[in-house]
Amino acid sequence: KKFRFRKETSNAAILMKIDMAKQLVILEEEYDDISMDDLRNELPERHYKYVHDDGRVSYPLCFIFSSPVGCKPEQQMMYAGSKNRLVQTAELTKVFETRNPDDLTEEWLKSHLSFFR
Repeated sequence: KKFRFRKETSNAAILMKIDMAKQLVILEEEYDDISMDDLRNELPERHYKYVHDDGRVSYPLCFIFSSPVGCKPEQQMMYAGSKNRLVQTAELTKVFETRNPDDLTEEWLKSHLSFFR
């Protein structure tokens, strides 16, 4: 909730990972003022300033879910279960998933956000 209601207007992101041994979702890293290219580079093998076509500016909170390709089935199940719980707990509405970190571009995010106009 602290991240969701932060006052800064720069693009920000948090990276969370699953600790399989402890069966917990842990905060791995926080990023402030990060570009989409830098964010993509932070994803393992990740608040976004959105300027609308009419010039309006909004700061949609987006949850971008990515699980590493080639995970064991039990890891995939844990990722999926953690995703659902996190979305419910944080009351997230803009939830997107990608399996390929290369897909995470400015255009990709804008196309997904266009649904919420």
